[in-house]
Amino acid sequence: MADSNFIDYVKIFCRSGKGGAGSRHFYRAKYIPKGGPDGGDGGRGGHIILRGNQNMWTLLPLKYQRHLFAGNGQSGSGGRSSGKDGDDVIVDVPCGTVVFDAETGDYLAEVTEDGQELKLLRGGRGGLGNWHFKSATNRTPRYAQPGEPAIEKTVILELKLLADVGLVGLPNAGKSTLLSAVSAARPKIADYPFTTMEPQLGIVGYRDNRSFVMADIPGIIEGASEGRGLGLRFLRHIERNAVLLFMVPADADDIRAEYELLLNELRQFNPELVDKPRVLAVSKSDMLDEELIEAITQELPEGVPHVFISAVTGFGLQALKDMLWREITSEDNRLLAEQAVHRRLDGRHRVPDEDAFIFENIPAPVPDEDELAEGEDEEWDDLDYDWDEDTEPIDFSN
Repeated sequence: MADSNFIDYVKIFCRSGKGGAGSRHFYRAKYIPKGGPDGGDGGRGGHIILRGNQNMWTLLPLKYQRHLFAGNGQSGSGGRSSGKDGDDVIVDVPCGTVVFDAETGDYLAEVTEDGQELKLLRGGRGGLGNWHFKSATNRTPRYAQPGEPAIEKTVILELKLLADVGLVGLPNAGKSTLLSAVSAARPKIADYPFTTMEPQLGIVGYRDNRSFVMADIPGIIEGASEGRGLGLRFLRHIERNAVLLFMVPADADDIRAEYELLLNELRQFNPELVDKPRVLAVSKSDMLDEELIEAITQELPEGVPHVFISAVTGFGLQALKDMLWREITSEDNRLLAEQAVHRRLDGRHRVPDEDAFIFENIPAPVPDEDELAEGEDEEWDDLDYDWDEDTEPIDFSN
């Protein structure tokens, strides 16, 4: 998996730009010995912005760019000249990217639409120049505001595929075969477990030129929620699916037991996943006759819509599409489907290789050469100016 281009989990260090300092400049010209204060404002620091890009399918670029540093705002100068704003850092990410706080594991925000911009870290505001503080009783203010400091934060980005239907099943349950039969996707198919090593997406055509997206994830084994197999790494993609399609082969020893095993793994990974609509498909049913189908039907879990299918012969595939379409477009499930279920990143849900990553050789913020504006020879007064506005470090407004 280390050589795969599909990266759905990265940990990065971000630093917004600091605001530029306001100027304490005084106007001086021939025959105008007391021109008064005219120090300009400092420029704001650069923002860290995430932007959705529908043409991206992986977080691979961020794997080799672990440090995101925005530009600092420049200091103001005389003549009420404002300093230049710091350069923003805009990072394109795939649609479906979720942001978590690396220290606490709390969910912060997500990017789901193409072109959507998420202001991850806000740049510091520039300080006000001394001309803002002049008054009838204070005609020569020899002070100005310093710029706001930069904000540093370590975040985790998770990619969760945007799909309507998610396939859930044990290895060799026929998930990849079904995806290749109902869509143009061509996943790898073989007769050994864990053939699918990374999620696959396929667009399933339906009646009247309608369609929906189906996602195939690697097989889930018992204990996947505890890190066994590949299930733990890819179970995160199921959290965004509208409908879960459980697949159990007809030659299984106990279909009900396998279904309960899969459901229990989802419950252990994220308890809210059990609230999603579920459909049970008994695959490899081309080997069954009507008597066996009736006998197996009596043993299936109650309350779960089921269908017998065969991806090789096409048996039951149209009935499966009809059942999935009803679940996707159901009014009762529409609101639930639109709300993605994001669990908190605790110790079980993290990728050890990424969490062991240490941010070494992080350059310290370099002070601007024009920290004091042009024409200022005196030291800054030791004054503390409080900002009136809210200074929360994260602003999720577009």
